[in-house]
Amino acid sequence: MRADRHGSVAGVVLAAGSSTRMGSNKLLLRLDGEAIVRRAARRALEAGLDPVVVVLGHEADLAAAELAGLAVRIVVNADHASGIHTSRRAGLAAVPPEASAAVVLLADMPFVTQQMLATLVASHRESGAPLVVSEYAGEQAPPTLYDRSLFPELLDGQGEGCSKRVIRNHAGEAVTVAWPATALTDLDRPEDYERALATGPGAEARCVPSS
Repeated sequence: MRADRHGSVAGVVLAAGSSTRMGSNKLLLRLDGEAIVRRAARRALEAGLDPVVVVLGHEADLAAAELAGLAVRIVVNADHASGIHTSRRAGLAAVPPEASAAVVLLADMPFVTQQMLATLVASHRESGAPLVVSEYAGEQAPPTLYDRSLFPELLDGQGEGCSKRVIRNHAGEAVTVAWPATALTDLDRPEDYERALATGPGAEARCVPSS
């Protein structure tokens, strides 16, 4: 199925988790002087995603305060403790009908840049593919672009792994964009955050498509 190449593409930033392995709310931690949750939302906006829906849950009020002044739509997932799939569903359900696709990204991947997000959208528009996936040295991980035609599968799927099933089911229609392994950094534990701090500003400039 060839997707609508011309409609707007929304962003869905998943930022609802409890950060149990970090020991504190990782989305409120700062990198380059900016809260992790704000960094992700700002980059989604700068990539031209419209609208940008940010799904909050744990300490939603504190996270929402960090988003002040950004033109984002906040959705609070009261069921966030049941798993990330509930936040994905909540975010996609909030995407307005005029958006023909959505890029789903994780707020705790601090080296995903606006250029990466924009590249997914460009790949979707150029190919008409209903699914654009990111790959890091052979490992698939977000961000992922889903055409609206795939939303019913994502919304109806039960339990963890729903998004992976959708990707498997539509692998033959998908376009894959390869990124350097360094862009896969995510913040789960304190040592992950320490490594991100040590990497220093500007590291994301190296996150260009791999050849």
